[in-house]
Amino acid sequence: MMRCVALIPAAGTGSRVGDECPKQYLTLLGKPMLAYSIEVLINHPRIATVFVVVAPEDSWFERFNWSEFGSELQVVRVGGATRSKSVTRGLKAMGDAVSPDDWVLVHDAARPCLSNTLLDRLIAGIGEDDVGGLLACRIADTIKSADTHHRVIETRSRHGLWGAQTPQMFRRGLLERALSAVDSEEITDDASAVEQLGYQPLLIESEVENLKVTYAGDLRLAQTILESRRDNQ
Repeated sequence: MMRCVALIPAAGTGSRVGDECPKQYLTLLGKPMLAYSIEVLINHPRIATVFVVVAPEDSWFERFNWSEFGSELQVVRVGGATRSKSVTRGLKAMGDAVSPDDWVLVHDAARPCLSNTLLDRLIAGIGEDDVGGLLACRIADTIKSADTHHRVIETRSRHGLWGAQTPQMFRRGLLERALSAVDSEEITDDASAVEQLGYQPLLIESEVENLKVTYAGDLRLAQTILESRRDNQ
């Protein structure tokens, strides 16, 4: 049985949400948003450890009580200026605790609505795939290209287009090799780095509820989703 760990890069500031507090620490139903990502990953029977990468100067993490997660939660203060730098440094900080052949599930701190069902689907769908893969949704909307004045330049076919989500699941060795070979300023997800080595990650169909909180409206939508789940328990 393959061994899995999770890594959550949480060193960003999330300024587009419009709050002085980094968005991963914004309150959702009485808990910091980051807690939801940690909780679903740490409670999954296939995931041994959850590594959270925060910035060295982070003064927010200790303001919250994380004791419920015990020793399976490992916090490393090595976050960088970009997401890929935080992931790269987080992988290095794992040391000998994680082998090159172990699977690493990299998940956004700002995706609090990841469900156990989707996590099961991803892990089962990847199985022992030679490359790895990620959760993603088929694009349903018509795609427009625009100029700097927000005027439409072109309407593009959405055929074959998917919106990438997280977790993104790759073996530690491959992920380290991929991230070391790319410009961290140009990479917005881990799969892109793996693709640049010539691999084709597997897409595992996800759901729109696994949204990323980027703007204030996303925060309200995430709260609605989490409230609905709580009420249905």
